[in-house]
Amino acid sequence: MDLGEIIIAIIIIADIVFLITLLFTEKGNPSKIVAWGVVFLVLPVVGFIAYLFIGQTFYAKHTFRIKGLEDDQIEKVHNYDSKHVENEPVPEYKGIAQSLQRLGGFGYTDKNNVQLFTLGEDKFKAFYDDLRAAKKCIHIEYYIIRNDELGNELMSILIEKVKEGVDVKLLTDDFGVGKGPKKAIKEYEKVGGQFALFHKVFTLMFSPKKNNRNHRKLAVIDGEIAYCGGFNIGDEYLGKGPLGFWRDTAVRITGPGVFPLHVRFQMDWEYASKKPMEEYLLDLYKDANVDQSGDVRLMTISGGPDVAEFNPVRMQYLELINRSTKTLYMHTPYFIPHDTLRDALTLAAARGVDVKVIIPDKPDHLFVFWNNISSAYDLMKNGVKFYMYNRGFVHSKSMVADGEYCSVGSANFDDRSLVLNFETNQLILSKEIGKQMDEAFEEDLKYCTEYTMKDYESLSLISRIRIAISRLFENLA
Repeated sequence: MDLGEIIIAIIIIADIVFLITLLFTEKGNPSKIVAWGVVFLVLPVVGFIAYLFIGQTFYAKHTFRIKGLEDDQIEKVHNYDSKHVENEPVPEYKGIAQSLQRLGGFGYTDKNNVQLFTLGEDKFKAFYDDLRAAKKCIHIEYYIIRNDELGNELMSILIEKVKEGVDVKLLTDDFGVGKGPKKAIKEYEKVGGQFALFHKVFTLMFSPKKNNRNHRKLAVIDGEIAYCGGFNIGDEYLGKGPLGFWRDTAVRITGPGVFPLHVRFQMDWEYASKKPMEEYLLDLYKDANVDQSGDVRLMTISGGPDVAEFNPVRMQYLELINRSTKTLYMHTPYFIPHDTLRDALTLAAARGVDVKVIIPDKPDHLFVFWNNISSAYDLMKNGVKFYMYNRGFVHSKSMVADGEYCSVGSANFDDRSLVLNFETNQLILSKEIGKQMDEAFEEDLKYCTEYTMKDYESLSLISRIRIAISRLFENLA
């Protein structure tokens, strides 16, 4: 055997070893085993390289140690009433809160004020105004920060706040920040700003963690104001990118619901920076005068590979779908649901719920568009209605059931969000916020075209081949 044959033989043996490993590590996902088996068989060399870069998704909780905090640590930081769920007077709310708390939801609170944003201009004006007014701390965690006007404006604000003596911590994902405002970040660090990268791509090149991105978008200001949603930081989120008008969703929170998001930031900051925050939060909150003028119930729902077996975000989506009796409205840019979510949507439509889903009419990532319409077709046959957004790009990750039970956050409706990435949503229980979300959805429908079974069945042969290939890649990650 020459050298080339020896290398190929080694790669084939490695493929077999990886496949055997998958048999033991992906017991609950046979489709993934089959998909990788096909790739290894047909393209052994390419399959080996692909597995090193986008495979290796088996997890162990110790891999993500210090990602969580014990209850006694939380109690030390804040006088958090862990029995608030038990005291909830509204039976429907109590039922949802209890189930999600037992499955990993955290920080159920009442008396919050929530402001809903559906346009980037409104969200970023409020956000940047709050940043400029900060007196104590600014803690920001975003997947993407672009090197453009909006991204550099953020960095300018943060640099000024550091100079004023405000404690500023900026956490972003290494893959997400990419070619972000590197020069401005260096200046920010030079004046004393604290910066951390989540899962550095280069150092994790051959690690399973490289596939686990921090996709969260949240911020806490002075321990009094919090933001959570789908907007990253960049001009495209103002509709100035190649995809045109941008439809997204985020919320601004004041009240007791700020604290659970701050704890979420603390966990991620300590994991990425290896620096503790506990004593800082203890000092920040010990004399806090928390605004309790609102009437909105909230719970922070976070998911990721550290809780991959029963991802709380998937459970949140299942709970809202199963809770619906009249209407269920969803936005998602990536509609590639797990079988349990498909079944739940099917059952909702079967019991007479008006289930409507808005998806993009154009892709922002390879294969996603074709997977979207293929998954949609499977559910159209069962009564779920799908609408393509024609105004620009819909990036919103939101759900509202019966105009009252709501979700706004960073998690898409696919396994990238519900297995691989670290995500955070807000569970919002409010008829007022639910009404606003329903009205926003109805407004969006004016800019949509319903996608029907006939549309799908009339696709060309080339399009069907694209769909078949896309479905294969759906199961590789």
